[in-house]
Amino acid sequence: VQLAESGGGLAQPGGSLRLSCAASGFTFSNYPMRWYRQAPGKERELVATITSTGGSTYHRDSVKGRFAISRDNAKNTVYLQMNSLRFEDTAVYFCYARIFTSSWYDYWGQGTQVTVSS
Repeated sequence: VQLAESGGGLAQPGGSLRLSCAASGFTFSNYPMRWYRQAPGKERELVATITSTGGSTYHRDSVKGRFAISRDNAKNTVYLQMNSLRFEDTAVYFCYARIFTSSWYDYWGQGTQVTVSS
């Protein structure tokens, strides 16, 4: 199982970024996916989730109306569209999946840095 994030970088307040997470090594369309983030000195926090079909999503309150999680099962990729970025969105963003092989295992990507700065 591999999860590879991309799309992070530097953005100004009010700007936008789109994160991607390319998945491999498992049947992507069978599993819900999540995005987490971790700011310096803070605990990792859940940002958004999406069901296996993409039919239902969750976004934490602080990003509702600004961020949108989506997925393309044909491309084995989950996205996080981030608009109206704020300084407090600065963090490393991680893709996550809980996959069943012989048992349930947690998988994380390597993370992608998002920095919001003027």
